[in-house]
Amino acid sequence: MADTEVTPPKSTTKQVLGWVGMLVDIGLPWIAFTVVYAFSDHDLKLALIVAISAAALVGVIRLIQRKPIANVIGGFVGVGISAFTASRTGQAEDVFLPGIILNASFFVVYAITLITRYPLFGLLYGAITQTWLAWRQDEVLYRALNRVTMVFTAQVGIRLAIMLPLYLTDSVNALGVAKIALGLPFYALTLWAAYAVLRSSMPEDKWDEVKENFTHLLKGTQPPPPEDKKTEEPARES
Repeated sequence: MADTEVTPPKSTTKQVLGWVGMLVDIGLPWIAFTVVYAFSDHDLKLALIVAISAAALVGVIRLIQRKPIANVIGGFVGVGISAFTASRTGQAEDVFLPGIILNASFFVVYAITLITRYPLFGLLYGAITQTWLAWRQDEVLYRALNRVTMVFTAQVGIRLAIMLPLYLTDSVNALGVAKIALGLPFYALTLWAAYAVLRSSMPEDKWDEVKENFTHLLKGTQPPPPEDKKTEEPARES
C-alpha cells in the first residue's frame, strides 16, 4: 500500500491565521499603550497618541491588503473612547473605565435574563432562527441555552473581578496586561467552553441543527431558511 501523506486541513490553518489577525487588529493598540506608558515615565499623552496611531496604522495596512476592517474599526472606536475618557480626567487608569462599565452592563443584563428565566442566548437564538420563544417549550434546548448564557455571564464576571480591583488601586500596567489577556484569547476560551457546554447538553439527534444555528448566532448572520420538504403525491388513477 502506498503511504498517504496527511496534511492539516486548509480551513484550520485559515481559522488560526484569522484569530491571529483579529488579535493584532484589536490588541495591538492596547499593547502599544501599555508598553509606552510603562517605559515613558508614565507619560499618558504620549501613550494615548501611540495607541491611537497603532490602531490607525493597522487600519491602513488592512486597507492596503484589501482585507475586512470591521475588527479594526471596532478596536479603533474602543481605543478612541478610552483615550477621550482618560484625556478628560487626566487619570491613566480611566483608559480602562469604558471597558469596565461595558462589562458591568453586560453582567447585569445576563443576570436579569437568567433570573427571569429568559436567558439572553435563548432570546438571541429565537430571533436568529425566527422561532422566537419556541425554545422555551423545549426543555432540553432551554437548559442548553440557559447554560450557555451562564458561561458568558461568568466571562464578564471574571473580567470584572480582575479589572475592577486593579482599577481601584490605580494599577495601570497590570490593567494593560489584563486587558490584553482578557480580550480575544479569553473570548476564544469562552467560545470553546460555550460549545462544550452546548454539546454536552444536547442529544445527538438535535446537535447538528442547534450547532449550525448557534454558529450563525455568534457570527450575527441569518441561517438559511429550511428547505420546503415537499413530497410528490402519487398520481391518482382516473
